[in-house]
Amino acid sequence: MNITIVGTGYVGLVSGACLAETGATVNCIDVNQSKIDSLNNGIMPIYEPGLEDLVKRNVQKERLLFKTKLSEVVNESDIIFIAVGTPPDEDGSADLKYVVGVASEIGQNLNQYTVVVTKSTVPVGTAKKVKASIQEELDKRGVNVEFDVASNPEFLKEGNAVEDFLKPDRIVIGIESEMAEKILKRLYKPFVLNGHPIIVMDIASSEMTKYAANSMLATKISFINEIANLCEIVGADINLVRKGIGSDARIGNKFLYPGVGYGGSCFPKDIQALIKTANTHGCSLKILQAVEDVNNNQKTVLFNKISTYFNGDLSGKTIAIWGLSFKPETDDMREAPSLVLIDQLVEKGVTVCAYDPIAMPETRHLLGDKIRYCKDMYETLIGADALAVVTEWNEFRLPNFKVMEKLMNNKVLFDGRNIFDVEQLIEFNYKYFSIGKQPINL
Repeated sequence: MNITIVGTGYVGLVSGACLAETGATVNCIDVNQSKIDSLNNGIMPIYEPGLEDLVKRNVQKERLLFKTKLSEVVNESDIIFIAVGTPPDEDGSADLKYVVGVASEIGQNLNQYTVVVTKSTVPVGTAKKVKASIQEELDKRGVNVEFDVASNPEFLKEGNAVEDFLKPDRIVIGIESEMAEKILKRLYKPFVLNGHPIIVMDIASSEMTKYAANSMLATKISFINEIANLCEIVGADINLVRKGIGSDARIGNKFLYPGVGYGGSCFPKDIQALIKTANTHGCSLKILQAVEDVNNNQKTVLFNKISTYFNGDLSGKTIAIWGLSFKPETDDMREAPSLVLIDQLVEKGVTVCAYDPIAMPETRHLLGDKIRYCKDMYETLIGADALAVVTEWNEFRLPNFKVMEKLMNNKVLFDGRNIFDVEQLIEFNYKYFSIGKQPINL
């Protein structure tokens, strides 16, 4: 099977590499020549565990190819996936200019039956715009070519995307013809040998499913963060509460970890887009608006704890930060809570010394010399007045507290992810602030 994927961002690159692994010939298209050159030389534009090996192996087997011209491969393709970006517009809606632009280019070159699939996260009704754009170009050319449009949202978790694609818990496809259904089922058959389903539905429902899924997960995060904040006030322990409610099968324990708010490329953008879609149809999504408000507030919680501890006098202080990316196992800094904390600290005259195993190059690209970048987690602590943990990388979980106390000015920890062993902190007499629990050693 010949597959074309337009867009070599997070979704397009992971999808292309994983599809090539099944033996399909996959052309990944991107207008960025330098990016394509880098990929052809084995240089990854993103960090994702397992992806680099997957790409290199399939490039070597000549099953995965990177090119810049969509026109050259349109009529070699059984399926064309549109996986370009849908950045938020000024009003929060998804900007579809790249999606529609690809559709128009397909229509300008299409001469044989093809299934065109929206893989990007797009609002309900986008497939209709894609279909209309292709047909408009065909009409301009005066040709009659049959094609189908379908929807196939992705449900990949950054940091586990390759595994999620190769072993999905479900595959959702939105179709309007039996032919498109047959072709997409054939494509995905190797991925559902584990017994998990291919769920077939109409296109509008498929488009909505992606937004609804992300919104539900974001809601769980904001919910547990609100409960955590209340736990601190009333003296309850959010870790115990989380276990108590998460053991209920109707609730489940996933996405019930309190912290400093969600970030990344999906949740913030998708919730804003869904709220905007609802507003344009005269509907108010009050729960999702609250989810967004809670999350924005949660990103300030760690700063507020730090400021309160130092009685609002932060000028001249040095704060160490462990973790910059919005979650572990990625270098993605989009909407990262660390950026909010850094801005607040620097504005108050704080010197920020930071370390992240992967995301420091991307952070430097965003912040320049606004903060000091350290070679490891212990270097950040030299002369630090406090430590703030923002991202729960595994290497931060069992630090040497004896070494830490020799490096720091004050034994004060602000744990935004609740990763430390409280008994150890009590033993070593650290002042410890976490999320949803009472401080210790004050």
